[in-house]
Amino acid sequence: MISGALQIAGLLLGGLGMTGTFAVTGMPQWRVSAFIENNIIVFETIWEGLWMHCIRQANIRMQCKVYDSVLALSPDLQASRGLMCAGSVLSFLAFLVATVGMKCTRCRQSGWPTKGYILVAAGLLFILSGTTALIPICWVANTIIRDFYNPVVNVAQKRELGEALYLGWVAAFCLLAAGAIFCCFCRCCEKTRSYNYSMPPQHLPLNQHLHGATESAYSKSQYV
Repeated sequence: MISGALQIAGLLLGGLGMTGTFAVTGMPQWRVSAFIENNIIVFETIWEGLWMHCIRQANIRMQCKVYDSVLALSPDLQASRGLMCAGSVLSFLAFLVATVGMKCTRCRQSGWPTKGYILVAAGLLFILSGTTALIPICWVANTIIRDFYNPVVNVAQKRELGEALYLGWVAAFCLLAAGAIFCCFCRCCEKTRSYNYSMPPQHLPLNQHLHGATESAYSKSQYV
């Protein structure tokens, strides 16, 4: 009962993390224009993402344009595009592997030890995908904060943390939590099975032992 609940919880966290990773990869709100000092044009907001940049005017109209070339991106966004795509693929693969290894699913000629190994593989993939998604998010956030407090950077070029970064942190945490649940759960189950296998044999009750001794003595007396 508890094992099934833990597996379902891990699968749900992995599904949320996978969905969030896909959403963060496509969202344009990685960098948002900062309204500081002389840059107080509040009716126009600039969004910069991995694939496009958008200009939103007074909550009325929004125009988005895909980047003409990858070279038009900054180095952190270029690396983030590849890492987020890799993280999305890994999270989807981990979700499929976890679904196959669930206790409630039935596979041909697959016992519980085999499914345990499958769940461990799924947990490792979830941890790898969460780490892969967390690296570019932290990298971009560090670049934004560094440029924001850099006096050399022009005020019009300073940006703030966008909604995609916050959602990315939550998605990465869900992926890491799902991986930890699957790995720790399978490890605990492995220790429980090894403990059950190593239990000493139970001794016979005292009355059965005395009965066996009496029968052996009686047979010897008959033989004599």
